[in-house]
Amino acid sequence: MPTQAKTRTKTTTLGGALALDPVWRRIRSEAQEAVAQEPLLAGWIHAHVLHHASLERALAFRFADRLASAELSAQILREVADAAHADDAGLGVAARADLVAVEERDAACNRLMEPLLYFKGFQALQAYRVAHWLWRGGRRDFALLVQSRISELFGIDIHPAARIGRGIMIDHAHAIVIGETAEVGDNVSLLHSVTLGGTGKEDGDRHPKIGDGVLIGAGAKVLGNIRVGACSRIASGSVVLADVPPKTTVAGVPARVVGAAGCAQPSQMMDQILRGEI
Repeated sequence: MPTQAKTRTKTTTLGGALALDPVWRRIRSEAQEAVAQEPLLAGWIHAHVLHHASLERALAFRFADRLASAELSAQILREVADAAHADDAGLGVAARADLVAVEERDAACNRLMEPLLYFKGFQALQAYRVAHWLWRGGRRDFALLVQSRISELFGIDIHPAARIGRGIMIDHAHAIVIGETAEVGDNVSLLHSVTLGGTGKEDGDRHPKIGDGVLIGAGAKVLGNIRVGACSRIASGSVVLADVPPKTTVAGVPARVVGAAGCAQPSQMMDQILRGEI
């Protein structure tokens, strides 16, 4: 009888959690459909999704599974990630916003579970969030080790001191660099090979500040302690060395204003075509 009561409590708790968390509910439903369609992956999908009672636990497991190495065990990494999520509920909130952002903006994403399981941009961003939690807690060596593993595994280098908002979409996510004092607002979209870097060897506050709703095209370099205004667009291949006004499009080397942003929310529309601006 005690065993049966415990099982009923666990099931009821999971059902209640799913009712309050539509993102996690959808991911679990998609995972169940994937198992039915591809039985050979059933064990792997169960381990990464269906075994867990919450998205936070699944994120911690994925973090540990991907970053584990001979130098750092999966068990230690899992304990760190679980502690981070338990201490800061904002990590889970940000992860959900990031998932929705990827599904809405990436034409190659058809299910919420795909970024969690397969997309290195999303996985690297969630690993950075754990590293940032470590950094804020004064555990800088651990944070830097996590940064190093992220760079090795995903080809993305995000300093753990950088400040990044919610609803971030990093498309393709190859060769992304975000420096130590960089700030990225909410609902920003970055394509591959974007650099938010410095201009030399100076220390202090030396990296860009990206406003909310900004779209940064592939290969763009934003350098120095400059501000990119909210809801602006940076064209692919541009080198931005000066402040960018809000709701504008900049392009070129060095970048200059070539017109309006073209829409109210460039990062969500993902429209990178310049129509007569130049």
